[in-house]
Amino acid sequence: METIINFSSKNSQKNLHQVVDFVRELPEQERAMLKIALNIIEDEAAMDNNELKSKIKEGLQDAKLHREGKIKLRTLTEFLADV
Repeated sequence: METIINFSSKNSQKNLHQVVDFVRELPEQERAMLKIALNIIEDEAAMDNNELKSKIKEGLQDAKLHREGKIKLRTLTEFLADV
């Protein structure tokens, strides 16, 4: 049996408490599946943050190498032509 939860942006504090109460009433197996789903969502968000940090670090390294004259960066015109 599939459980469906409807959320509303109004009265979010109240809705959050209702959701928590609802989750507490779920059978153990469904709570376990919900926990797995939430962990997957959390892991995806963490991967996105790590990827962003990696891209920023790479950009800073490129800027440093450019200042040192070791690499030539694309101009804004060249960059926009690729987009």
